[in-house]
Amino acid sequence: MRLAILGAGPAGLLFALLIRRRFPTWAVELFEQNPRDATFGFGVVFSQGALAFLERDCDDLYRQLMPRMQAWPVQRIAHRGEAVDIDGNGFSAIARLELNRFLQDLCIDAGVRIEYRRTIGALEELGPAELIVGADGLNSLVRRRLESQFQPQTEWLSNRFAWYGTSRPFECLTLTFRESEHGAFVAHHYRYSPSMSTFIVECDAATWQRAGLDRMSDGASREYCESVFAADLGGHALVSNKSVWRQFPILHNRQWIARAAPSTPAVLIGDALRTMHFSIGSGTRLAFEDAIALDRAFGECGHDAAAALAAFERERRPVVEKLFAAANQSSCWYERFPQRMRQFDALGLAYDYMTRSGRMSDARLAEIAPQFMRRVAART
Repeated sequence: MRLAILGAGPAGLLFALLIRRRFPTWAVELFEQNPRDATFGFGVVFSQGALAFLERDCDDLYRQLMPRMQAWPVQRIAHRGEAVDIDGNGFSAIARLELNRFLQDLCIDAGVRIEYRRTIGALEELGPAELIVGADGLNSLVRRRLESQFQPQTEWLSNRFAWYGTSRPFECLTLTFRESEHGAFVAHHYRYSPSMSTFIVECDAATWQRAGLDRMSDGASREYCESVFAADLGGHALVSNKSVWRQFPILHNRQWIARAAPSTPAVLIGDALRTMHFSIGSGTRLAFEDAIALDRAFGECGHDAAAALAAFERERRPVVEKLFAAANQSSCWYERFPQRMRQFDALGLAYDYMTRSGRMSDARLAEIAPQFMRRVAART
């Protein structure tokens, strides 16, 4: 059986690894348009819950991955010069490039054939295959070529954000809210190595335009953001890696499975299938879960690709739809964060943030973050 996978990001690499380990005689081929060491962005972050699923389903990968990661037990909200820690809300992070290299090496050891610098223009170029897996991200070729079957829908949020790095290693995952003369900003920042951190800068569209960020060069944009967050960067510069200002696309597909040819089904995983706003956690975590679920479906159904794909969708769709709804609620909170900044002090903003998706009750929050909720209760 031959599987053709487009995209050598975390979703494609993990699925290729797992399915090749499960079926060592299968031909698993992975196609990636970029060079092996190309990556965009800086670090990726996982919640404790995300790592719990990896430990449960891929224990050997979990054990190998953990020593490579930075970890911390709290999340922090910084507003009006005050920092509020939320206990029980731990995370771990790793450089995106290091994660890719880790998975690449495991794939090669398992016998996965990876072609880098291979641009696919049409699905026919992949040759005969029993399955095509679109793990090729937001701009997925698989989805575009089979658009009428997948029926994608995309909504663009109005906020703008730019994804930077910095050499300041922050203590934990922190949301820092700042005002400039032009409006409100928030930075999402966390260390992903002993010497580097991710630093995402976000603002509403009106602030972006008033500040002139829509007209600035990359260097001028970085300097402006450095000035807004000067107290937080502590003299460290921001680092750019194609750090253009973007709007976040909320993508989902009505159909998960299509037919590339009469005998060749196609399926989407990771960001090719749906995007979740980065405020609810790592898209990499969701990509990993897709890959694990698709591999497990083939474990149940063997060579019957149609049955495996049906089992995959049956298991994953309810979970994804629930997370998608929560992500939409979270993104709505961010679309209105300037108003929240004016309305709340640091503790009030932290509480409002933690309950933004509608999924976190006070009782549940008290269970996982007792110290934080004692501070909230003492105020009321």
